[in-house]
Amino acid sequence: MKDLLKVLACTRCKGNLDYKKTHLVCTKCRLKYSIIDGIPDMLPEHAEKV
Repeated sequence: MKDLLKVLACTRCKGNLDYKKTHLVCTKCRLKYSIIDGIPDMLPEHAEKV
């Protein structure tokens, strides 16, 4: 997953993402993207505000 973070960015603001075990969190706008079966769900309409 850490290699994937080098190319992934927040789909709303293009900010960097922090990896947590069950989700990714944007460091800029604080959206939380779920990781489902090892695949990040990067759709902004599925994201939650932290």
